Amino acid sequence: MEIPSSRGEKIVRFRSVKAESPLRPLIQAVGFHRAKGSDEREKSRRGKILDPAGDAVLHWNRVFLFTSLVALFVDPLYFYLPSVSSSRGGSSPCIKLDQSLNTSITLLRTMTDLFFLLHVAVKLRTAYVAPSSRIFGRGELINDPKKIARRYLRSDFVVDLAAALPLPQILIWIIIPAMRSSDEDQNSNTLVLIVLFQYIPRLYVIFPLSREIIKASGVVTKTAWGGAAYNLLLYMLASHVLGASWYLLSIERLTKCWKSTCRHERGDFQCHSRYLDCDGGGDEEARRRWAAATRVFSRCTAGGGGVVFQFGIFEGALTTGAVSETFLKKYLYCLWWGLQNLSSYGQNLSTSTFLGETAFAILIAIVGLVLFAHLIGNMQTYLQSTTVRLEEWRLKRRDTEEWMEHRKLPRDLRDRVRRFVQYTWVVNQGVDEEAILRSLPSDLRKDIKLHLCLDLVRRVPFFSQVDDQLLGAICERLVSLLRTKGTYIIREGDAVTEMVFVIRGSLESSTTGGGRTGFFNCITLRRGDFCGEELLVWALLPRSSPYLPLSTRTVRTLTEVEGFALRAEDLRFVANQFRRLHSKKLQQTFRFYSHHWRSWAACFIQAAWQRFKRRRLAKDLILRESHPPASISPLIGEVGGGRSHGIDASDIPTLMKPDEPDFSRHCED
Repeated sequence: MEIPSSRGEKIVRFRSVKAESPLRPLIQAVGFHRAKGSDEREKSRRGKILDPAGDAVLHWNRVFLFTSLVALFVDPLYFYLPSVSSSRGGSSPCIKLDQSLNTSITLLRTMTDLFFLLHVAVKLRTAYVAPSSRIFGRGELINDPKKIARRYLRSDFVVDLAAALPLPQILIWIIIPAMRSSDEDQNSNTLVLIVLFQYIPRLYVIFPLSREIIKASGVVTKTAWGGAAYNLLLYMLASHVLGASWYLLSIERLTKCWKSTCRHERGDFQCHSRYLDCDGGGDEEARRRWAAATRVFSRCTAGGGGVVFQFGIFEGALTTGAVSETFLKKYLYCLWWGLQNLSSYGQNLSTSTFLGETAFAILIAIVGLVLFAHLIGNMQTYLQSTTVRLEEWRLKRRDTEEWMEHRKLPRDLRDRVRRFVQYTWVVNQGVDEEAILRSLPSDLRKDIKLHLCLDLVRRVPFFSQVDDQLLGAICERLVSLLRTKGTYIIREGDAVTEMVFVIRGSLESSTTGGGRTGFFNCITLRRGDFCGEELLVWALLPRSSPYLPLSTRTVRTLTEVEGFALRAEDLRFVANQFRRLHSKKLQQTFRFYSHHWRSWAACFIQAAWQRFKRRRLAKDLILRESHPPASISPLIGEVGGGRSHGIDASDIPTLMKPDEPDFSRHCED
């Protein structure tokens, strides 16, 4: 196209140059690689974001819950660091920190702190569901790291960070030695109480963590015994915390008695607070002279006659010497004290008028009441859940017994009912499998049915030549069948409502040929056999009657039987949907394995054999009449002997041939 304007010509030339520029492929390639690289980075960035409902987050939450419980157990161990010991010369009691125990607790505490820091990192990379999208279904997951970090910093970051800080390590290894070296009159045990301030956020972390686990999996533990053990562990943990606090407060009360008596002491050997600390330094000779002249320890002896200081509930730790024992002894003693008073709500505690002691006793009573109502109640629920089905079965059995007694059922019927109830409990433990399967989606229900029934149905010889698609349709509609010994599955002359496939056990199938006198045929059905084949013939008819066919046989169980049943409507649906059931080959297989057809074929062969014998007997008689008796062979004479008397056509057993519908319209070879 020609453009007269010079401006237009320039534009045309510029466009042509731009189109023909050799740098354009390079620019496009660079731009393509940039876009491709940004997409890969975006995918990689989003690939690192964790799904809050995924297995990885669920496993981590379980591990972190266990680690949090360990951390809650480790922190109160700091309360056992101070103990009453003797000074270097053994002249006077003093307060000493157990350095070996301090090192061990510090290592454990540092390991749990690392898990808390790792939990912070995991939450920074875990997606969340937008609250505005929770209108229907699960909601929309937010995978943007910036939005995740912004939301986390505004919600639980402060609590998680406070739980992860190594405060006890800093207090024990840095602050307390610095105060001791500066000769400040400060009790180191009071600083250990600061551990409780970090114990609160660590305890708080457990509750939202448990809610997340329950939201993802439904339960905290997978078994009932695990849930009971979890609640018992929480109860023991509370006893552990109370026992450790009681031990530390006992040391505090003893130290306070020493200091209050020390401040009022006058004389040549004046008391100094550093004498009460085993590592406080000072002249050992002056300490020994002071210990020999002081009345501090005699006035602060628990249980003594001249006691001027009331120790209250802490007197037991001092009189038993628990404050001077090794770690294991004092820990077990304090744990027993906490468990005893927590279980009794502190009713046996005799407190003094000291405000902190009274508050501690009130706390024991409240915590004991709450834990008994919540934790022990939950543990009872978990323990009862292990026997809930057994209790349901016991109640069902009791109701059955009362109903049979009310209806005055005879003894034989009662025994049969009891055997059936017992047998169903032994097989499926009271679980209603059909109700569970009905609650599942159709695709999942079909896969489960295939897993349960496909191999068992293939054991039936009749279905050995059926393809997997048809077997899947049959398995989807099979229902479980359980029968006890002596139960009648079907009676001759009754309507056939289901076709039964035997998986385990044996049955007796008999017929009287419609009730004819002197006719009886009986066979045994075992694993792989089936009964109720009249229903299959009825379902394969092009225009089947609305009335169910009548059974030609009576089927009774000889042992306990397990199997599957295919109901009439389900069988008709399968027959209408899958015309492959109308094939000649499958029909011949059905006749071969059908006991009804086998019985008819046996009677047909017997009748033919009897006709053959009659014809041969008649032929032998004609030959004997037309020839002299000497010319008749002994064999012929034996056949035509006395055994021929009494043979008549009416004595030959006959059985009506089974119905054979016309499948020509729907035959598929």
